[in-house]
Amino acid sequence: MPDPTADLPFAWGGPAGSGVLRASAEDFQVVEDLGIEPSGSGEHVLLKIRKRNLNTAEVATHIARLAGIRPRDVSYAGLKDRVAVTTQTFSVHLPGKEAPDWAELEGENLQVLDAVRHHRKLRRGSLRGNVFTLRVRQFSGDAGALEARLQQIDEQGVPNYFGAQRFGRDGNNLQRAQALFAGEIKKVRRDKRSIWLSAARSWLFNKVLAVRVSEGTWNRLLPGDVMQLAGGRGQFPAEAEDDELASRLRNQEVHVTGPLYGKAGRALQPGSAAGELEQAVLSAEQSWLDGLRRFGLEADRRSLRLSVDDLQWQLHKDELELCFGLASGGYATAVARELFQSV
Repeated sequence: MPDPTADLPFAWGGPAGSGVLRASAEDFQVVEDLGIEPSGSGEHVLLKIRKRNLNTAEVATHIARLAGIRPRDVSYAGLKDRVAVTTQTFSVHLPGKEAPDWAELEGENLQVLDAVRHHRKLRRGSLRGNVFTLRVRQFSGDAGALEARLQQIDEQGVPNYFGAQRFGRDGNNLQRAQALFAGEIKKVRRDKRSIWLSAARSWLFNKVLAVRVSEGTWNRLLPGDVMQLAGGRGQFPAEAEDDELASRLRNQEVHVTGPLYGKAGRALQPGSAAGELEQAVLSAEQSWLDGLRRFGLEADRRSLRLSVDDLQWQLHKDELELCFGLASGGYATAVARELFQSV
């Protein structure tokens, strides 16, 4: 299966140049922002780690083995890229147990930065966001066009697409989800099944968002839209556009949302033109809808727009450096694809 994100439409007219990203792991750096401070006591240890060319699950396995606990007793707020230098925190459940010598984890590609007790387990998605530093080598393009594009993104954000890594290499997670829905896979570990199901509804979300990008409504209100507060999960129906709501939308204080498909739950549902658009896109994928409902995922909503915080850039000869912050769930590749084509 080709890259499921390759043909998604662009918001700002396509890349302003081309370049090489991840010539080395150091060219893609991520620092997690949990938005909390460790309490200093409790059953869990918050272990802050800097890793290079390692994925999050690999590190969690190393931690569990050293601590002599089950892998399920090591948790984290979000997955981080493998080919990168990333800083993130793991929570290790050690009730009534002494912590091991965390220095034994260290090696060429892993350093332990801090270890502090905390009263609560880290759960998926429980972080404020991430700060990214990207270095694009061999950049080729018009500097003026790049500058204009960066200004647009700084002021108006980018479509909040799920990135290619969500779908696995060559879309493998989607292929597995399809086989699961068709009954070709009978038994699978819960964590793997969760990844496949998430990929399936992320793909459906991208399809809805792609239509709204093509129509120019990913950052504009349609009648019946469900809105989300920036920086939070609070949602409300936009029964009618008014000047105040339009102003808040322009200022990125609120965002239009799209569907994370599942069985009916507490999530608000769009009506009118917004609901009709979603229904038209999703109804063409009935087997995927049936599969997601059958496996019990509850419906949710996700912002169609991704705000890009504190965007800074520097172009020196043929090397472009970008630094920016994204809220939890945002993909740096959604920003990068609007700026340059990776070669």
